[in-house]
Amino acid sequence: MIRDAHTLRRFEDDLMKRGSQLSFREALQLFESMWKEGITLGILPLSDPLGGIEVDIELARVLNCLKNSLPE
Repeated sequence: MIRDAHTLRRFEDDLMKRGSQLSFREALQLFESMWKEGITLGILPLSDPLGGIEVDIELARVLNCLKNSLPE
């Protein structure tokens, strides 16, 4: 849930100006904030971390096959 759209917009604008290069500290802070948001929403931590991985693997197989069959 975005509480302060203005701050988010300013962050996105600053990020674009810098060429999307975050320092380690900024990246870690962003990750921690997103993790806390996921916990607040009840999405994280996952009850079954590998749940649905079969679908992801099959999708990756199909996409990789399509990518390799395209003419260059």
